Amino acid sequence: MHVFGLTGGIASGKSTVALRFAARGVPIVDADGLSRDVVVPGSEALTLIVEVFGRDVLAADGTLDRKKLGRDVFGDAPLSEPLRGVGSQASLKLAQLNAIMHPRIAALSAQKTADIAARGEPLACYEAALLVENGLADAFRPLVVVAASLEAQIARVRARDAMEEAAALARITAQKPQEDKLRVADIVIHNDGTLDALTAKADAALDEVCRRVGVDPARYASYHRTS
Repeated sequence: MHVFGLTGGIASGKSTVALRFAARGVPIVDADGLSRDVVVPGSEALTLIVEVFGRDVLAADGTLDRKKLGRDVFGDAPLSEPLRGVGSQASLKLAQLNAIMHPRIAALSAQKTADIAARGEPLACYEAALLVENGLADAFRPLVVVAASLEAQIARVRARDAMEEAAALARITAQKPQEDKLRVADIVIHNDGTLDALTAKADAALDEVCRRVGVDPARYASYHRTS
């Protein structure tokens, strides 16, 4: 089985593209979903996080409050959107968090990928916001990067999170520059148009992935409900 990568910046449309791939039958390994799975109550990861960051990062029901932990580590940036140029204290906290999370996410990802391969699937997609940041671009070729103009990103973040323009811009610029991701991309989806346009571009990108890895695109030509 061949596993290819999918990534993109905040409000780029990456998740929408992943949903389209899934609708065509491609199994998706979602890194953000895995990051939630490894910190369920009673898990080793959550126990270690509490030991390092304190019980204040827990919600009232004992689950991890990702916003609180994000504020502790990054300030106001979400966990999936690391800051560039953070101070030494924030860098230390991020290193501590990564040491807890990354090995467990990698192990769960390997398990899920093996389960998909055992089903006889010829193709799977690894979706991760931080795929390039974590140095994994070459491990998931061809790499599909979803990109959008800064104006489109700002508008989408403001609409999605009900925040002011300055706050939306700060959220976006906290990420690794989009140009860095585009430089290592094999296939780029530019998403500055309509949902229908994005769907068509996602279909074309998946067909291209199939051709590059020797999988008949017709294998993923049927459509399935994703909810």
